[in-house]
Amino acid sequence: MRKNPLVSIIIPVYNSETTLSLCLDSIKKQGYDNIETIVVESRKSSDRTLEIAEKYDCRIFTLNDKERSPALNYGVRKSKGKYIYRVDSDFVLDKDLVSEAVQMCEEEGFDAASVYCTPDTSVSFWAKVRKLEKDCYKGDLTHAGVRFFRRDIFEFIGGFNENLVAGEDYDIYNKIKKTDYKIGILDSEEIHLGEPKTLKEIMKSQYYYGKTINRFLNENKAAGLSQVSPFRSSLFKNWKKFLKRPDLTLGFIIYEVAVYSSSLAGILSNGIKK
Repeated sequence: MRKNPLVSIIIPVYNSETTLSLCLDSIKKQGYDNIETIVVESRKSSDRTLEIAEKYDCRIFTLNDKERSPALNYGVRKSKGKYIYRVDSDFVLDKDLVSEAVQMCEEEGFDAASVYCTPDTSVSFWAKVRKLEKDCYKGDLTHAGVRFFRRDIFEFIGGFNENLVAGEDYDIYNKIKKTDYKIGILDSEEIHLGEPKTLKEIMKSQYYYGKTINRFLNENKAAGLSQVSPFRSSLFKNWKKFLKRPDLTLGFIIYEVAVYSSSLAGILSNGIKK
């Protein structure tokens, strides 16, 4: 590759010991060699997260009782790369992902890149259900989001909205969409290891996000409503995928009911507290 600009990978962590080493190993194995890795602990972990991070060639920072967005923005401020790549601690990257993203921006004229994150189906039945759904969103930027940015663009749009707990990835895509910047879609993928194992786990996380989802909707209006709605055009376009797996389709229906009922409970709970 003619140009080899520095890429800063920012990883927010919290009690991430079960997956962090796999994530960092996949970064170490990248075919692109000009990478700095920055690990930001958003709040004090009770496991071996930082001990694991210290075994790798990465810079480590700790914050006090913060959510993902402040941790990500802090990591960016401490970074030096021309490009910023947000990676969660339970992601494993295809080995050519970074080089493909840089090439797309440096040689093909794109300003940012969307990375498809595919569930690790070995985790659980629900991971298989989620993969059936997420495969419908391939190529759909509205529901895929953006994770790889040129630094000047990231700074121009103000980074991640630190008031958001849920929907911060959708929010940053919506900001870029309002500009003339071009977003490319990578062939390389991320594998999400942290898939839910039980329906209870799904409902617990969705209840938590539901308590703050109004912040996202208030700032993103119609675009945000379409992104969190269960009625998504990509699902209707790919309805034949569901016919091939009736067992997973039934699971998907149960999954959707669990997700939206839990989110609604979170919304109502927050309203009652006020």
